[in-house]
Amino acid sequence: MSTRIAFLKGHGTENDFVIVPDPENLIELAPAAVAALCDRRAGIGGDGVLHVVRSAAHPEAAGMAAGAEWFMDYRNSDGSIAEMCGNGVRVFARYLQHAGHVAEGDITIATRGGVKTVHIAKDGDVTVGMGRARLPEGDVTVSVGERSWPARNVNMGNPHAVAFVDDLAHAGDLFSQPPFSPAAAYPDGVNIEFVVDRGTRHVAMRVHERGSGETRSCATGACAVAVATARRDGADPAATGTPVTYTVDVPGGRLVITEHPDGEIEMTGPAVIVAEGEIDAKWLENVVG
Repeated sequence: MSTRIAFLKGHGTENDFVIVPDPENLIELAPAAVAALCDRRAGIGGDGVLHVVRSAAHPEAAGMAAGAEWFMDYRNSDGSIAEMCGNGVRVFARYLQHAGHVAEGDITIATRGGVKTVHIAKDGDVTVGMGRARLPEGDVTVSVGERSWPARNVNMGNPHAVAFVDDLAHAGDLFSQPPFSPAAAYPDGVNIEFVVDRGTRHVAMRVHERGSGETRSCATGACAVAVATARRDGADPAATGTPVTYTVDVPGGRLVITEHPDGEIEMTGPAVIVAEGEIDAKWLENVVG
């Protein structure tokens, strides 16, 4: 490992990431290293790490190399691996544009949730094809203190439990994961969204992200919320033959989610690169021990 490691910092609706460019997959990012980078007092600070690798150079992505040159090797702030991060994909695309690897228009990005189609617009927004939602059967309940709510089980390549509440304050501090049942519904943990109505096809949410705590935004969560709200409202595009769009306010901004009759979901929002610099590799080695 060289003595200095390049990094950038970016965010999508204030869901922020440490970006580590590593085209040939030469940097080993152990969970402890990721946690150290994401530490907001002793590290750089972020909700996760975007490890930028050419698909052909990563064993998990080599099979997708023909469809996408770049692989988003995403890690949660605690060092755990996640299947997908919608805000992360937008910021990843913005980094590729910033670095001169891609231009405005349509690109593809490999993720553990499959190859994602991304459109970088001239106005700065980035739209991501998020795939289709799965709606597993079975009742789910989430709780905070003495309150409990039924939740909709939605899978966007990662698991979500969507609960409609009267007040977002009822979600509590969201530092730790709210209890849910049955445990068998989410054997590997779950992202939990609490949702209130703001107007016609307009909702607001707070989220506890598995492995990261409460974050300012969760794009897969916003997609799950839009799908769950559409089903609650009787607006299933597969049944009506008409796309449905929801505006989803998150603490860090606003995302626009459209579900098409074929089930494909598009998510649009901002993505910003705010800084770049170098990590002291010796510091990182010492932290990992």
